[in-house]
Amino acid sequence: MRYPAVILISLWACLSGTVSAADLRVLTSLPPSVSEPYVDLFTSRTENGAAQVLNKNTIAGIDEILRGNERGFDVFWASSPEAFEILSRSDAFADDDVCGPDGPPPVAAFALSSVGWARRTDSDLFMPAEWNDLTRPLYRNRLAMARPARSGSTHMLIEQLLQVRGWQDGWAFILGMSANLSTLTARSFGVPDGLVNDRFDIGLTIDFLSQANSAFLRFQYGRPLVVAPAQIGILRNGRDPDAACAFLSAVLSREGQLTLLSPGISRVPYNPDIRAEVKDRLPTEIVDALKLTWFEYDAETSADRYWAVNTLFDLMIAEQLDRRRTLWRMHHDLKPYAPAASLDRVHELLTTVVATEDEATLATGADAGLRNTSLIRMDPHMRSLAEDWRARVIAQLEDAERALSDLQQRYLP
Repeated sequence: MRYPAVILISLWACLSGTVSAADLRVLTSLPPSVSEPYVDLFTSRTENGAAQVLNKNTIAGIDEILRGNERGFDVFWASSPEAFEILSRSDAFADDDVCGPDGPPPVAAFALSSVGWARRTDSDLFMPAEWNDLTRPLYRNRLAMARPARSGSTHMLIEQLLQVRGWQDGWAFILGMSANLSTLTARSFGVPDGLVNDRFDIGLTIDFLSQANSAFLRFQYGRPLVVAPAQIGILRNGRDPDAACAFLSAVLSREGQLTLLSPGISRVPYNPDIRAEVKDRLPTEIVDALKLTWFEYDAETSADRYWAVNTLFDLMIAEQLDRRRTLWRMHHDLKPYAPAASLDRVHELLTTVVATEDEATLATGADAGLRNTSLIRMDPHMRSLAEDWRARVIAQLEDAERALSDLQQRYLP
């Protein structure tokens, strides 16, 4: 089998609808710093091998596959476990025997990851030691993160908080932390880039994106540390399953696993034998977590409420960030003067999620998959539900604003 020369497709090519002719097509949320070494490995192992690689955020990638994979991508490659759960429920991956008895399975884990936060190595700002530190007034307007509706790794971060703390307490923490957000980036890559370029001080992110910039950034794992597998899969209606099998074989090979350790990638290999061999080069927190199995990430639960979690974040935080930050500032300024009970009531308004966990799970519906968070593309039922949630958010914030304004008039000197 012969392949044309290597082509890396940029996002503008996707938007214009033009895709150059080639046999193997890879759709990934991973940055070129990760994908390019594997394209090189694939081409070195395959006669005249080549691959086209299109980078899209995880949510857009899932959407493209669920809409029929009209451009015939062969491989889907991402860090988000729930992305593979959603696509599996839609029968998007090839049959188990696609690569034959001696080949790789159609879907396989290739690396391990966890989430936390990072700051510049030359920063004199106190490094948060735990998640709760991120709500301290010290970090007002100093935090940044990506929108979970635009980043699979950030969705995983939000879900980790919800799964560890529970639905109500998890959202209470996230809403409380929003008081300190300076910005929401468009992509997960924007968080380490913004830190390196000194646009903000602390960035919530996944480990490998920061560790690939370790000369500039220091990363801190959140605890309890939840380790999740990053995966790669062969799509059912791709154009070249033989090339896809060869690509997966390259990624999963010993050489492919060791490639994860290169400075530009800095990921933890999934293969336990390779991990044991190179454990001195791995983050000690990951090594310890794998020994103890502290908490298992539940991709099925995340997939069940994927649309709802992303939509709730957008409605409660992304759309209302300026207003929410103002209300939190008013709340903070009143602490020395107003009665604690009155401020506690406002605090409850500012930290209560507007939908129950059951509502969020049922909202996704029987398909248990991705639904776009843009109101333009929602079906009438989902549009109505999102508008109802938005109305609840607005009413909640109006109540908080009235209460805070009244307290200011009564108690501020």
